[in-house]
Amino acid sequence: MEVNPQPLRPTLWRTARVLANVTRLRLFAELLRQQPQTVLQLGESLALTQPVASQGLRGLEARGLLKARRVRRYVEYRIPNTEEAGALAELVDAFLKTLQNDARPIEKIIELATGFTHPTRIEVYRCLHTEPLSPAQLRPRLGISWPALSRHLIKLLRRGYVVVGESDGRYTIKPHPHSLGRALAGLALA
Repeated sequence: MEVNPQPLRPTLWRTARVLANVTRLRLFAELLRQQPQTVLQLGESLALTQPVASQGLRGLEARGLLKARRVRRYVEYRIPNTEEAGALAELVDAFLKTLQNDARPIEKIIELATGFTHPTRIEVYRCLHTEPLSPAQLRPRLGISWPALSRHLIKLLRRGYVVVGESDGRYTIKPHPHSLGRALAGLALA
């Protein structure tokens, strides 16, 4: 019996916040190694208390990144297949590839996810998708202060989601070189 059979429509900034957590990423990586597993099995494997493991797993499941199934008294967790992941299929695939192939996958996932952990940052990215804009052009469109806009632009710039023109000072989005960055950016524009 599926624990949460309703289709999920997660918001990107909440999904990014779930991804930007070491404990949740360790749980996901352990499931990648062997699945399905119960909360108790995962907690023992990673030396986590049952409440900490359970909270981390619920966060991943709530964002559509894990599937849960009740088996008698226990809940088993597993990674969704492409069909089950739906709109998040590209993200789940990129997430799995990062965990399997990157030298420091947890740090890379956190770095890329934090580019979109704020709803205003996603709006900045969407505005820049339509055309290159200077901070002076962006600020009135977003209705935010100069310091807030500066923080959001710096975060997007450092995470590799935008570039700034040297001659005109206008920001524009660029295709991200990492598959997880491209998947997150695609969700920002969806």
